[in-house]
Amino acid sequence: MSTPSGLKRRKPSPKGAENSSKVASNPDTAWGRTPAGQIFRIPTTQDVLTSLFHPLHPKSHLDLVNLALLGGQILLFVVLPRAFSQALFLIYFAFWRLAYDVGLGWVLTKQSKRRWIVKQVQARGWLDQDRRPKVYEWIRNELRNKMGDDYSFDELPVEYNTWLLFRQVVDIILINDFLSYCMFAFTVFRVPDSLGISAHILRWLGGFALILFNLWVKTEAHHIVKDYGWYWGDVFFERGRLVPSMAPDSDGAVFDTSLVFDGVFEMAPHPMYSVGYAGYYGLSLIVGSYALFFVSLWAHAMQFGFLVWFENPHIERAYGQKQLIGARTPLIPSTPLASAMELPKLAHVGIDPADLSTPAHTDAETETEGETDTLSPSMSPIHTSPAQSLHFRTNSDSIVRIDDNLETKLAKPWRPGHSRQKSISKHDLLARFFRKDVVGFKNIDLLRASDLKLVLLTLYIILPSILPNTTATYFVHAFAWRIFHSFVLGGILKAQSGNKWLVRHFVERYHYEHGREDGALEEAFTSWKQIYTMSLYGTYTSFALLAWKTYSPPVEWTAGDQLLRHTVGVILLGLHLWAALQTFEILGVFGWFFGDFFISDYPAQLSYTGIYRFLNNPERTMSGAALFGLALISGSRAVFALAVISVGAHWWFLSFVERPHMKKLYGDSIRKEAGLTKTLKNVAKKNANVARVAQEVSGTFEKVYDEAAVAVEDFLSRSAPIISEVVQDTRVLLQQSKEKLVIT
Repeated sequence: MSTPSGLKRRKPSPKGAENSSKVASNPDTAWGRTPAGQIFRIPTTQDVLTSLFHPLHPKSHLDLVNLALLGGQILLFVVLPRAFSQALFLIYFAFWRLAYDVGLGWVLTKQSKRRWIVKQVQARGWLDQDRRPKVYEWIRNELRNKMGDDYSFDELPVEYNTWLLFRQVVDIILINDFLSYCMFAFTVFRVPDSLGISAHILRWLGGFALILFNLWVKTEAHHIVKDYGWYWGDVFFERGRLVPSMAPDSDGAVFDTSLVFDGVFEMAPHPMYSVGYAGYYGLSLIVGSYALFFVSLWAHAMQFGFLVWFENPHIERAYGQKQLIGARTPLIPSTPLASAMELPKLAHVGIDPADLSTPAHTDAETETEGETDTLSPSMSPIHTSPAQSLHFRTNSDSIVRIDDNLETKLAKPWRPGHSRQKSISKHDLLARFFRKDVVGFKNIDLLRASDLKLVLLTLYIILPSILPNTTATYFVHAFAWRIFHSFVLGGILKAQSGNKWLVRHFVERYHYEHGREDGALEEAFTSWKQIYTMSLYGTYTSFALLAWKTYSPPVEWTAGDQLLRHTVGVILLGLHLWAALQTFEILGVFGWFFGDFFISDYPAQLSYTGIYRFLNNPERTMSGAALFGLALISGSRAVFALAVISVGAHWWFLSFVERPHMKKLYGDSIRKEAGLTKTLKNVAKKNANVARVAQEVSGTFEKVYDEAAVAVEDFLSRSAPIISEVVQDTRVLLQQSKEKLVIT
């Protein structure tokens, strides 16, 4: 009976700690581990360009198929007429793009979930010499031609050999996808007549810059992830290093699968799928075709679909749920001291303070549990079953957990000296149910959300019947909301950060029962959340209304820059929405509503992930994307001016309100450089020699220019008398010729 996939000739690889002392001697050696636990040395692989186009490199049958497909595309481009080739290469590119994003996405998802590709190879016996000897020999020869001297087909597991076979299919798809896109671009190439020479130069320079940037991103990404990450090797096997074990009683090694993503991966999220497609838009600039631009947008959107429906789910399956490190999230929760909880007030129930503990944020059954459920998992590293503990709130607003064995101690209520409850006065009832409610113009408090909404509702009823329906009115309306959102709310937060001004306002104005003084904090923060949300909606809605008021649909979409402005505007709107969603995903409700300005007991420690891995403050960079997008779509100078004002106002808020508070609260834990900044600085350091050579070359040219100028000056100064003499002789000759002509 044959063993599946030709496993019977496979020699045992080093596994566990038997050979660990030898294999761990070289930490740079790459090792692989199959799902069954077999460890093997990963051979050296060749990049696709070398193996496919190098004339001295042996070619496999699949390489020849790939070269034939590429050559066929070039031949068709040369032979076919331009109009027909445009339609042909558009369809041909769509085929390869769908094969990439849909086809590969489908099979890789099945391989990630159920090892489908490997099981198909095993079931069909392609790597079993006894079942399919011809297929077995063909595959072995194909892989041997592609690999180096350190490759042994029979000693490597089926997962690795299947991956090598799979990557040859991937090469066919990727190379043909790229070339068919370029062929379509060449078929639609044109030189716009409406642009000047300077515009053409800028267009070409920008296009080539984007293409070079694209090439750099892809090269750097491949340098970091190697062929293993480039061809999704982690859906077949694990890649890692064998490092010496840290256990004191072990002299072996452990398989370290930790991954380091630095460099270009700190510059942008998923750089191979995001900024790694900048070349699409660079080539669109050079070609000057809307058809290529929209095809590029479609292809890029397909790639993001591949990322969303395969790549991200696979990462979560393989490496666990992404840790939400971004903003104000704790790593170690702080435990309030017993004195801060005013434990003497709990002494009447006979509870030992040692029995008290602070629970996780998400397992306390309180009135704020609905909000707590939306916090990120990193905010609740301690997990306790709600059924095993009893919770109640003390007057310090801290949640205390009492274990089950203490539940009987709370069975009977405590009576302070007598059995009758304290009588409730009329004043207590009025203070509890009537909290200085608005009656006419009395008791209006603009720092209380309900009162502010009442005033705004009244204004929105009266003002439309008074003010003219003009663009200026809409501009002032949106401008007023921006001033309120950035400067008024910013001033409130700054005062709250300095001396708890907003909480003090509620403490001084409203009555709170004895033992519930923390209610002022809850009421102030609740009012703040409502006002902030209302202001956020009002600011962006009024801006959108101004853009709508000034917008006129174009009569001719393809005339001028109408189509381009609308397309880029929609892209900026989508970018703003994505950045806002990513920010909220990392911050949670606590950071979104500036909870650290109010809740001082909340554990505070900074860490960075998600969008915060690349940008220290995404709001500073991305907050104006939607505003400028609407300005582009509307084509209005008023909208553009308000967008500039809005971005400037928000920068003031971030610089003079949020950042000082962050420095006061988090101190030196604030990161000095974002991932993007660090990457650009590293690139500048790596290219320092290039800058030095450029300066030397520039200095050489300047020296040559100066010497040439001196030589020319010297030549002219020496030649001046001679030239003057020649001119004088010429004048005499002309005069003599004139006299002879007159005499004749």
